[in-house]
Amino acid sequence: METEIIGEDEDDIGVKVVDQKGAEHQIELHKGNGDIYAHVCDEYADKAANRTPEENEVNEQARRFAQYYVYCERGYDTVPPEVHPERIDAVRQAIAELSQSAFDDRFGDLRQQLRSYHDDSVSRAIPIPSDAAGSDLVLYRQHVYLGLDPLETDLADEFETLATVHEIDLDETSEPVAVFNDSKCSDWRAFSEHAESLAQNRDVDISDAIDIGGVSSLYTAYVDDHGVEHIGEPNQDPFDRDPDTLIELAPIDPGPLQEFQAYVDHYLKCQIRDCFVRMGLHPPEEFCVLGPGRIEAAEQYKTLEMYPDFTDPDNRALLASN
Repeated sequence: METEIIGEDEDDIGVKVVDQKGAEHQIELHKGNGDIYAHVCDEYADKAANRTPEENEVNEQARRFAQYYVYCERGYDTVPPEVHPERIDAVRQAIAELSQSAFDDRFGDLRQQLRSYHDDSVSRAIPIPSDAAGSDLVLYRQHVYLGLDPLETDLADEFETLATVHEIDLDETSEPVAVFNDSKCSDWRAFSEHAESLAQNRDVDISDAIDIGGVSSLYTAYVDDHGVEHIGEPNQDPFDRDPDTLIELAPIDPGPLQEFQAYVDHYLKCQIRDCFVRMGLHPPEEFCVLGPGRIEAAEQYKTLEMYPDFTDPDNRALLASN
């Protein structure tokens, strides 16, 4: 992909992307949220219905890469969290750092649900939807949110002062403070904004203090006997914002707790791989892995000839050729 920024004002930014087939795309997006409001490419039909599936995917690659390029070059929050490789990797690293007890606290229900498929003595954490086309066709989802423990940073004293100003107690909860805005609590929201601004102004790396700030309750996604897709909602969600990562697993055998934690790490690497592949990029070496990641990406690998099947764990040749 060849890319350059071709214009920018206070609210918006324009990008030229040359895709892998040599077609030039002019894409304009909002800097505040990455929403694309204009996309012109003379090589393909304007309407998706008039393009082939592969042409549609090439157009989507250009759009995703434009958002990512602006994020990398300007630092604007233009990449949707569910396909943001850096954000997913931050979640992956935070999960890998959890003790087994902390991992079980957050993902124990998910593991229990998966185990119930393979061990009749294990009760289900949530019911299998009665109208699912098959019990094995249900996907189990959980939202994951990043957080920050301000007292584990080089700015701990300054953050304690900020906490006093905003009348919050940093020791009042066992959960880390959310990095991003939580509309449920204005005091914590204001503190988070000031803390993040302070860290940026001081050029202090707070990545070592990143933790899992919260997870949602378990919920399902499935297709019924009529082919209708049903995507539920968690009964409990700790924050009123987009999650930093969505975990979505078929009913695999999770194995022992330590093995399941390692599996989640690999699964998130596969998600990151999918982010790069579907931007038309070769993933960094650490994320050149095989196995299922994002369900949407797996579907594209199965149906589009332009992609090899990265979900096939036995096809090692893919890692060298793509």
